[in-house]
Amino acid sequence: MSFTLAIVGRPNVGKSTLFNRLVGKRLALVDDQPGVTRDLREGQGRLGDLRFIVVDSAGLEIAEDDSLQGRMRRLTERAVDEADVCLFVIDARVGVTSADEYFADILRKRAKHVILAANKAEGRAGEAGALEAYALGLGEPLRISAEHGEGMDDLYRVLLPLAEEFEAQNIQQAPETDVTVSDDDDEDAEDWRPSAAKPLQIAVIGRPNAGKSTLINKILGEDRLLTGPEAGITRDSISVTTDFMGTPVRIFDTAGMRKRARVTDKVEKLSVADGLRAVRFAEVVVVLLDVDIPFEQQDLRIADFAETEGRAVVVAANKWDLEEDKAHKLNELREAFERLLPQLKGAPLVTVSAKTGKGLDRLHNAILKAHEVWNRRVSTARLNQWLGAMTEAHPPPAPGGRRIRLRYMTQVKTRPPAFVVMATHTDKLPDSYARYLVNGLRVDFDMPGTPIRLTFRDQGTKNPYKDKANKINQSGALSKHKVRQKPKSA
Repeated sequence: MSFTLAIVGRPNVGKSTLFNRLVGKRLALVDDQPGVTRDLREGQGRLGDLRFIVVDSAGLEIAEDDSLQGRMRRLTERAVDEADVCLFVIDARVGVTSADEYFADILRKRAKHVILAANKAEGRAGEAGALEAYALGLGEPLRISAEHGEGMDDLYRVLLPLAEEFEAQNIQQAPETDVTVSDDDDEDAEDWRPSAAKPLQIAVIGRPNAGKSTLINKILGEDRLLTGPEAGITRDSISVTTDFMGTPVRIFDTAGMRKRARVTDKVEKLSVADGLRAVRFAEVVVVLLDVDIPFEQQDLRIADFAETEGRAVVVAANKWDLEEDKAHKLNELREAFERLLPQLKGAPLVTVSAKTGKGLDRLHNAILKAHEVWNRRVSTARLNQWLGAMTEAHPPPAPGGRRIRLRYMTQVKTRPPAFVVMATHTDKLPDSYARYLVNGLRVDFDMPGTPIRLTFRDQGTKNPYKDKANKINQSGALSKHKVRQKPKSA
């Protein structure tokens, strides 16, 4: 899904009917009475080969107070701010109203892209209203009928170039991973350092109400993201660019991820999928824990997913200001971390308070360290010296009397570091020996916590000098033959 489409407009113009048409299901309640939709509803939209998130919003009404209509309007305005494209729907049979003109002016100022659609335009009854829509100044109106599916091909035609634009942006924003290391690469190359042009991309993930949005607001120094005591306020992943203690960063705030059995709401299912996509867009993933209930099953799954995706991981225990016995709790956290997440052994574990901002300096340093390790390069010469010492200290096993030989080792990729070992009988090499080498890499080359990819390639038992030896033997045999064939002297 390359973009988010928000359907907005006055009450009872057919927004929910159009929403149901795009998602292919009757997810939204539809009635002739206005005001049936009061909350935001998300679904997986499809139009031809386009896939996107479509948001059905409450009807826009002119209300500024804290009444129900006022709160519904603010929620819809939030959807407008966060959506990539706004589909502004008017009723072609009613024509353009003063409210339509008022909200068109708001959309011109707030929305990134606006598409104007004149709904209920089937037949002659909607012709006049569709023509009036030109006066809104939002371009050519699309004549559609959400009820009968008319005009969907025109909507596809308008959305297609926008979808391609967003897809190109996604590709551009995606971090460079699995970078091949060539022989000419400088071990100390620093082109991966964060800059204004290429900010460090961070995803903050965790269970609902762990304090993710509060933490990001504190980093930003402003209340950019909606927060509150209720779990699950954040519904989609939102990215913001800022300067974090001198480091240019792009931070993804994601919806809380609960256990799969508890994810019953359709919107939340989309939110979890969106959060997992945010992990793929990140270079460093901050797994935010609630210090009162750390390392629940879902926390472990989230951290394991980030490691599987090959991202650098930092674990942050939030709400540290509420903890009384800090020393005991910290030891308890570290013991549980090493026991439950051995694949991230040595990853930074820091304590923070998103509410007070205490510990943000520790989090900043841990993120930079994790990112540096994720980009670590080791020369082939150092690796082979190290491999020789490791095999001498603890030789590989010899199953069936066949000795496994680790011939040489080289680094083939960074982000995360990936190594290849050329060996014999690799199918007989136990996993425990691979873990021995990975743990040694972490300790000896200062690579704690980052995912390390170690691959063994079977070189076989081929002797590189075998062909040369055969040639020598053949030439020797030929010489003897010539000597025997030499005629006897008279």
